[in-house]
Amino acid sequence: MTRDFGYRWGHSALTVDFDLGGDSPRMLGMARPDDPEPPPGTLPLVDLTLLGAGTGWSGPRFRGTALGPRLRYRAHHATYGDGWHHLSVELHDPAGGLTAFAEYASPDGVAVLRSRVRLRNDGSRELTVRSVGSLLLAGLPSPDVLDVHRARNDWLAEGRWYGEALRDSVPDIGRDVHEHDARAALRLVGRGSWPTDGHLAMGALEDRTDGRCWLWQAESAAGWVWDAGEAPARQTYLGVGGPTYDDHGWRQVLAPGAEFLSEYAAVALGDGFDGALAALTSYRRLVRRPHPDHERLPVVFNDYMNTLMGDPTTEKLLPLIDAAARAGAEYFCVDAGWYDDTADGGWWDSVGAWRPSARRFPGDGGIGVVLERIRERGMVPGLWLEPEVVGVRSPVAVELPDAAFLRHDDGSRVTEQGRHQLDLTHPAARAHLDKTVDRIVGEWGVGYLKLDYNITTSAPGLLEHTRAWRAWVAAVLDRYPSLVIENCASGGMRMDGASLSVTQLQSTSDQQDPVRYPPIAAAAPTVVPPEQGAVWAYPQPSYADAEIGFTLGTALLGRVHLSGHLDEMSERQLGLVRDAVATYKAIRAELRTAVPFWPLGLPGWADEWVALGLRTPVEGATYVSVWRRGGVGELTLPVRHLAGAEGVRAEVLHAAGGAMAEWDATGGLRVRLDSTPGMVLVRLA
Repeated sequence: MTRDFGYRWGHSALTVDFDLGGDSPRMLGMARPDDPEPPPGTLPLVDLTLLGAGTGWSGPRFRGTALGPRLRYRAHHATYGDGWHHLSVELHDPAGGLTAFAEYASPDGVAVLRSRVRLRNDGSRELTVRSVGSLLLAGLPSPDVLDVHRARNDWLAEGRWYGEALRDSVPDIGRDVHEHDARAALRLVGRGSWPTDGHLAMGALEDRTDGRCWLWQAESAAGWVWDAGEAPARQTYLGVGGPTYDDHGWRQVLAPGAEFLSEYAAVALGDGFDGALAALTSYRRLVRRPHPDHERLPVVFNDYMNTLMGDPTTEKLLPLIDAAARAGAEYFCVDAGWYDDTADGGWWDSVGAWRPSARRFPGDGGIGVVLERIRERGMVPGLWLEPEVVGVRSPVAVELPDAAFLRHDDGSRVTEQGRHQLDLTHPAARAHLDKTVDRIVGEWGVGYLKLDYNITTSAPGLLEHTRAWRAWVAAVLDRYPSLVIENCASGGMRMDGASLSVTQLQSTSDQQDPVRYPPIAAAAPTVVPPEQGAVWAYPQPSYADAEIGFTLGTALLGRVHLSGHLDEMSERQLGLVRDAVATYKAIRAELRTAVPFWPLGLPGWADEWVALGLRTPVEGATYVSVWRRGGVGELTLPVRHLAGAEGVRAEVLHAAGGAMAEWDATGGLRVRLDSTPGMVLVRLA
């Protein structure tokens, strides 16, 4: 029911209650229909810190700041359009003149709340913002009943989720005795321009008593922080935001009349982790830039992984192009090295001009011979590019002014591993990249760009640069609507929601060992919708048939990123590749609307058995990939949404080694895999 003093906003799948009548407006809680009534939240809508007005108590938190409780209600405006519900609550600090707008949005019928804060200096003096939370959510159950989930995300070992009781980090200190809230909170920080280096920019709280799960993401490519702790009345609060002064050295100076928008944060509510992730997956599809690639899901061959490894030449590429086309690839991307004219491969600190190597692509046609062969074989040509960096030995480093690069406070250029970092807020930096793309895409006819990023920095101006980078990508796609852009940063080091909203594909890893890839591939849909998550499949002529089937099968419920020395395979081996690609093409139309689930739970890095399921909408099919890397040869996997169903048919679509799959209405999907490693893709319908 709606409280007498409150305001209820939302739709059929999610409602959010507010108290807008008191001295300090607050969010009371968010819930779905039939959820238990949340205890009324006791925190202000917005918490932020300014220079000279910091925290109201000791400790850097998104709650308990001095300024948050001072903000007074002015107005609120609710609107609806294009399938989204919007609410803006205007708050004002009479003492300092700061106006804050808590801006909420939720897609109709999806249990996800998106939030950000807009600040405007309506005073007469300059204000310096040190932190502003994008979302402050109170009214969550007591820490006594909540488990918290996080995901370590390291190079070659991405997406390693783990959980613990929230009370392990937020102890019960006996508030009734001390008359103070606990200072302890579980706090996670992502730093630098690799926002998902160390941990994914995500987290989850799950109620052990009823299974409800709150799953969130910070949508920032320039650092983020979230914290969860105990609020008054034994509630739990959640705060999510972008960079802060204490954690990232960030600050924003607001002159009178100036505005600042925080990064977005989003939180999904569902039954268990799988249910919340299903809602978040739907939301991610709604907020990303529309593109035909999300509908077609073409197969991409990339020459790098376990193949040319940054050493492409005309001689090496032509037979590989022919073989990739015969295998069924639809795009062919020439990866790193195509610009390298050095004899020793020492291109790392000289990149930036992005001109093709005459040594690697000799003759009058140059690289055009390679690009034309790709087109002749019915594929779209692609090139690797690392646009944000300029090597210290590159002529571009001299041609561009210092102001076109990110700089330290002393004015010196940011330099990491022999590279300068461009600042895309500067017109000269953008003009340089626009000229590069217009040459590669407009003149050469390249239809796919793999945008890599292999340095990380925490330099001043990073937030503005990352926003300008996304705006630049969007502008490139405006000029070239059919161009497909892959986001990569040493694999999955920039898998944040902000970057995923403008690029069509996301690299999930640089992992070269096919046996270590399954837990990465299985966890990838937690951070990126399946049709955007590029998973390597690199079969080799030296592999046994089961090994070929294993690496190909790992990619079939993601976005197939084919590689490997296909040109050296026998006709029989190439036939195995062709069959797997055909299987993918037969099911890919369903993947673009499917939501993931994990029959064995989220994968552990060393798990002997790993499983990923995709559930298609309404009464569609269910797909389950199962990998065996050791242990017993047979296992029964629960498929909860089909539990007890009679007449379900288990069809093996792809297998590596001997495999059996059958449906047992009393237990689930029974799978036998005869080899290690082994895998099977099963369709349940």
